[in-house]
Amino acid sequence: MAQRHWLDPLARQVLRATGQIPAPSRQPAQPCCGDAPAEASHREHVERDLLALKLQQDPNLRLEDAAAVERAAALGWRLDVNRATATDWLRLPGLEPAQVDLLLRLQAGGVQLSGSDDLQRVLELPEAVVRTWLPLLEFRWYGEPALTAGPPSRIDLNRAPARELERLGLGPERLNRLLRERGRGPFQDLADLQQRLQLPAALVESWIGRVQFRPGPAGPVLPPAARDR
Repeated sequence: MAQRHWLDPLARQVLRATGQIPAPSRQPAQPCCGDAPAEASHREHVERDLLALKLQQDPNLRLEDAAAVERAAALGWRLDVNRATATDWLRLPGLEPAQVDLLLRLQAGGVQLSGSDDLQRVLELPEAVVRTWLPLLEFRWYGEPALTAGPPSRIDLNRAPARELERLGLGPERLNRLLRERGRGPFQDLADLQQRLQLPAALVESWIGRVQFRPGPAGPVLPPAARDR
């Protein structure tokens, strides 16, 4: 008879998690025979390996709870607080997109956080929430602030031309409204933009890490329809 592969238990766990095979029926509890710690350790290894596979398939996977954070840390995952991207922050359970935007704006302004107390005060969160993230957090201090201009793909909502703004998924009506409102005064941040344009939360959240708000007027910009004539 062929020997079973050592990955069989993990493979079965993956198939159960994806619904491809049913979960095993519950068996009556057996009398304690001293194997409970070994069984719990094996189960934790399986959960960790399963998370590793999920992270490999989706590096942007959002961790569900404190146990998932512990497993991700055991796999070597870390979050550099003073250089983290929006994608990095959004992995943490319980962190809202508006809070991520605040952290990115502080980072762009050269603000650095020295420890979990700073992070807790900035986000105004209960200590217990921040404590669940600690296994992943690293507070490194940098001599120079993070680059404020951002990568080339970031769009300046106060200065970008209409054709560039179209990359954000805005339809003609919303795009024209953005240009008109911007002409009345530059946007301060994503919250200011959403309030002035009454944009859906999901659309604004999708712009985290993709846009920036440099001060100053953008200058006169013709609406797309008029410009294309």
